[in-house]
Amino acid sequence: MNSAASSPRGGSGWQLILADLALILFLLTLSALPAAEAESGEPPADNTALAVLRPEVAPAQALFRAVPGGPSLGAWLAAQSPDPRATLTIFATHSKGGDAAAWARAQALADEARAGGTRVRTIITTGAAADVYASLAYDEKITDGADGAGL
Repeated sequence: MNSAASSPRGGSGWQLILADLALILFLLTLSALPAAEAESGEPPADNTALAVLRPEVAPAQALFRAVPGGPSLGAWLAAQSPDPRATLTIFATHSKGGDAAAWARAQALADEARAGGTRVRTIITTGAAADVYASLAYDEKITDGADGAGL
């Protein structure tokens, strides 16, 4: 009598085949997630880890543009209501060859805002003309603490 045939662990039983099929199904499902995200343009609703990695630029609550005789960015920020959710986004555009000047202007504004304790994000891109302005937005949601729902 063959000992491999009579052994419960010998050969390939239905358990091994089922485990292989389960692993294949898991891998197919896992590989389909990026394709589903690419088609919709948004991460799956239940996948909060992917959503955290993508920064959100909220609509502006207030805009700052330096004008002759106007307040400095620091004075303008001091006049705004302090809020821990607030993030100042500095947008700088430059034409061809003007990237160094755009970086310098954006860095000066960022330094001024950080000196007042404001969180700063800087976005620099090419455009038709050189321009620098700042947007104060509330990127983080406040939760009421009781049920954790956003206000």
